[in-house]
Amino acid sequence: MKNISVTVRTILAAAACSAALGAALSVPREAVAEGQAQTGLSFFITSAGSGSGANLGGLAGADKHCQTLAAAAGAGSRTWRAYLSAAAAGGQPAVNAKDRIGAGPWYNAKGVKVADNVADLHSENNKLGKEGSLTEKGAQVNGRGDTPNTHDILTGSNADGTLATGAGDTTCGNWTSTATDGHARVGHHDKQGGGESPNSWNSAHASNGCTQPNLVATGGAWLFYCFAAN
Repeated sequence: MKNISVTVRTILAAAACSAALGAALSVPREAVAEGQAQTGLSFFITSAGSGSGANLGGLAGADKHCQTLAAAAGAGSRTWRAYLSAAAAGGQPAVNAKDRIGAGPWYNAKGVKVADNVADLHSENNKLGKEGSLTEKGAQVNGRGDTPNTHDILTGSNADGTLATGAGDTTCGNWTSTATDGHARVGHHDKQGGGESPNSWNSAHASNGCTQPNLVATGGAWLFYCFAAN
């Protein structure tokens, strides 16, 4: 009887282990993808702009656009922020893009770490450029030499991630304007041409206006950077 009891306990233990293994293997694919998202995609260039030039609906509208695109890519559980600066207005202080995006590290859609932290991101050690700065879908964005060239990326920022200041507008009315005489500071995601330094991903030159055709004419598609802030 004692041997039979031991055998029964062994069989029951094996059955329990088998059931636990089966449960683990039956975790929904969505849950696995969601778990991967927490340590995966945390940086991208928007695959599409707002369709209204630099009128993104302000910072809140731009953040929402980032969140929507991230959700479609399986990373919607994270809190996403647009890498955009904004001028002081309506009793609110100025906003620096670098202060909106969390602490890092950040990874692109291919799992490549593009920067460890805010300081690394704004140094020439970052792994951005055309090959690193991908959309949420993992696609490259056209750069200099491609047709059409769309390397102008909205930032409103200096090379150090602070609000670009100077004579006139640098944020197209804090991302609410489509005026032909407005301006927004843009970077070159491929780091090709212009800029305050060779590392011009976030600060290359001012746009010629804020309408949809304005930036298209000078090498852009009103795209912007999105970062996971948590």
